[in-house]
Amino acid sequence: MKITLIIPTYNEIENLPHLLQALFALPLADLHALVIDDNSRDGTGQLADQLTRSYRGRLEVLHRPGKLGLGSAYIQGFTRLLAGDSEAIGQMDADFSHEPAKVVELAQALQGCDMALGSRYVPGGSLDKDWPFWRKGLSGFGNLYARSILRLPVRDITGGFRLWRRETLAAMPLDQVRSNGYIFQVEMAYIAHKLGFRFTEVPIYFAERRYGQSKMSLRIQLEAALRVWSLLGQYRDLKPLSASAKRAAD
Repeated sequence: MKITLIIPTYNEIENLPHLLQALFALPLADLHALVIDDNSRDGTGQLADQLTRSYRGRLEVLHRPGKLGLGSAYIQGFTRLLAGDSEAIGQMDADFSHEPAKVVELAQALQGCDMALGSRYVPGGSLDKDWPFWRKGLSGFGNLYARSILRLPVRDITGGFRLWRRETLAAMPLDQVRSNGYIFQVEMAYIAHKLGFRFTEVPIYFAERRYGQSKMSLRIQLEAALRVWSLLGQYRDLKPLSASAKRAAD
């Protein structure tokens, strides 16, 4: 199965080479990566271009003119890869908060579902051991808040470590997705749930980033809190797809 991981980057020059080295050392012969760089000031995009020579045929780089947001990066990546031959398409942070080795477990889990996601909130999953109590509480509340409003049967609705079947993404109305911060993860999961797709959660340890600065901001948090409510209206008419419709989408 050809798997391509989308890795959005902005000022990740210290993390990216180590991450790619770890990913391409995994026992997944047909694993590929698409780095989407938002014109990083630290030279991440240029380094990614250099690394394509080391991972010839397995690494592609997409350069964008500025910091355009997480959601738009993923939508652009999904659209690009759906035009190719990837059988599974993944999402992953560049900062080592997502353990590369877990990609193998996500790939195994995807055999029995439509989307496998790394979860901090199922048995076996956890947050960074050095996070303060208030930060763990805020993360947990954010998940409970979105899950309760949208009535989603997923424990980690805000997590961004995911692997999708190609057919699943092809059946989703990606042109309607409007979220651009971390609420993007919630919107994608909500659409998939409304369409009747099946989820599997794989426990992960969510670590603090190794290098660089977090991209989280108050604006992103406010967008998430408010946009959850608007999703109810935006997708109120979305109905589960039939098996034949899911197959035809690809």
